Amino acid sequence: MAEPGKALESRREQASLQAESTRPRRVFVPRTDIIEKTDSIILFADMPGVDESHVDITLEKGVLTIYGTVDAAYHEDYDIAYAEYSIGDYRRSFTVTDEIDQDKIGASVKDGVLRLTLPKAEKVKPKKITVKTA
Repeated sequence: MAEPGKALESRREQASLQAESTRPRRVFVPRTDIIEKTDSIILFADMPGVDESHVDITLEKGVLTIYGTVDAAYHEDYDIAYAEYSIGDYRRSFTVTDEIDQDKIGASVKDGVLRLTLPKAEKVKPKKITVKTA
């Protein structure tokens, strides 16, 4: 049986990672594709309507969090009669291990798609070993 203090400690850590929103709007989890290359991992997150000035990316205690906001365009002379598209913010978190060089993470946004490049640390990159004749 696990120690009671340890279980509470891990629950507190999990609860602190899930931040509550201060904006009264929906928060979507962006759909994400992850591609692994030999020297990096590339993450593509779909966040329609988000540009580079409305993206916040943090890395704290091994958790990479992306947060994007969308400013809805409201027309003063019109009332919405029916809407199928919903506006909201985007938030998603990923655990980053020490296999990633955390100082070299890069990000860019184009057409509502966030691209994060997570370079692998030198110690985990594949190395070519040359074979010599005896």
